[in-house]
Amino acid sequence: MEWSDRHDLILEQAAELFATKGIAGTKVRDIADAVGILSGSLYHYFPSKDAIANTIVTQYLQALTSAYGSILESAGDPRTRLGSLVRASFQVSQAHPHASEIYQNNSTYLRKLDSYHDIREAARSTKDAWIAVIESGMSAGEFRSDLPAEILYGLIRDAVWLSLRWFSPTEEFGLSELADAVVSVFLDGIDAPLKSASVGSGPAREGVRS
Repeated sequence: MEWSDRHDLILEQAAELFATKGIAGTKVRDIADAVGILSGSLYHYFPSKDAIANTIVTQYLQALTSAYGSILESAGDPRTRLGSLVRASFQVSQAHPHASEIYQNNSTYLRKLDSYHDIREAARSTKDAWIAVIESGMSAGEFRSDLPAEILYGLIRDAVWLSLRWFSPTEEFGLSELADAVVSVFLDGIDAPLKSASVGSGPAREGVRS
């Protein structure tokens, strides 16, 4: 059967259910009811619930690996490429709602799928992209090197993925601004910038915090 709008609708409704109830806790009937079709009709589009879950996760990971691959091949200093990884992560997650949460919260279930090897390899590829950029920043002296790259990767990764659970974009502060904030906080900290301040009519004093 050729791909259709009904396939997309099934994936959309299933993703929301999987994210809220878990894959194991979601029944085929739940998905069919959300789509507005009979349970038996769902099998005309996907052979099983597991096939739906696999499609949601693999489409998401494939989009990530494609975006990350383009970033690794592009020119730019480590900080610029780190920002690009963060921004791409938000953009892909926005295009694949709930997929990141499904992947992170249903790891035990996903390991049982026949296609788990492909899922694991795609996930490993995305991790390798982060590690490569972080290590290049360390080698260039742009990122601190007193912590293992794996630790920095884990901290940044969680800041990226977990922020998607609570962040609500506004006209003034959207995903692009959030991406810049994540990179800035990790690389620059949250100390207020030092700036000159005039005191009375005397000369400016350096090092006064705002």
